[in-house]
Amino acid sequence: MPLPVRRKILVLAVLVGAALAFVAVAYAGNGGFGPETPHSPNASRINSSYKWIALFTGAIFVIVEGTLLWFVIRYRRRGRARTVEGPQVHGATRLELIWTAIPVLILAAIAGFIFYELPGIKDVPAAKAQGGPLDIRIDAHQFYWQFTYPNGAVSIDEMHVPTHRVVRVDIYSQDVDHSWWIPELGGKFDAIPGRHTHTWFQANETGTYHGRCGEFCGIFHAAMKAQVLAHSLADYQSWVSAKAGPDLGRNEWVGVCAKCHGPQGEGDYGPNITTNGLLVQPAGLHTLLVDGQNRIKPISSYMPPVGRGWTDKQFTALDLYLKRHIYKGSQSGG
Repeated sequence: MPLPVRRKILVLAVLVGAALAFVAVAYAGNGGFGPETPHSPNASRINSSYKWIALFTGAIFVIVEGTLLWFVIRYRRRGRARTVEGPQVHGATRLELIWTAIPVLILAAIAGFIFYELPGIKDVPAAKAQGGPLDIRIDAHQFYWQFTYPNGAVSIDEMHVPTHRVVRVDIYSQDVDHSWWIPELGGKFDAIPGRHTHTWFQANETGTYHGRCGEFCGIFHAAMKAQVLAHSLADYQSWVSAKAGPDLGRNEWVGVCAKCHGPQGEGDYGPNITTNGLLVQPAGLHTLLVDGQNRIKPISSYMPPVGRGWTDKQFTALDLYLKRHIYKGSQSGG
């Protein structure tokens, strides 16, 4: 096969492969090129900003790479010796001004749009018609999320909210750096020890919105998932007033302890604790949960201070659940 034909086939194969790759990414939808479908006003603004930037960067990529390929083909060597210098072009002042001005205008358009959208992303709406935002406190721990509601109710890994209500979340960390992120309801916000950050969202329909910790926070980082369950107002009020309390002990076990020690305490990454007398010794268990174990070494038996910041109600709920459902040894220690 002649060399020019082989080159044309190679270029064509590269172009077809690139086209197929872009089509595959586009069809991937939320799992590929595009962000998650927004279900909150601030998330919609983030989505719009993403698309606005993607429009410009995509166009620039196509123009620059297309021009590069055109130049490679149009001005290829065509049998000239490698030592022969190509034609030199000087004095294209107008062209240089144009390709300087265009990027400036593009950056100005991007910056203007982002600054227009930014207040709607960052600022918490007053929500006066709703009696103000619903304030929920988020405490990030290794390796779970704790949510505290205005009436003192607590949930683990699952935040419950009413739909169409502005929710302000105040974000804290009890140990290391974490990052709160529910893509369908807004952007990523860090949880940093000793600092307080906040964000907001307003779920526009009932359902479950999934997220996770967006900051590598330790060996069990992958288990630090989060969910926001958006209910009708009546269902939310029923949960927060009547269901959250009775479910607290089980939620603490499932969301905090079982991730390391197994669903029944049989052992997993952490040891088997089903016959550990500490489970029925409230004072000793309290100390372990607040202080952790082997905080420096050995890492193989390290336990983070998972109960730091807990209330007496939380410790009591876990104590009762452990005695009733997990502990399999003698009750003499309790």
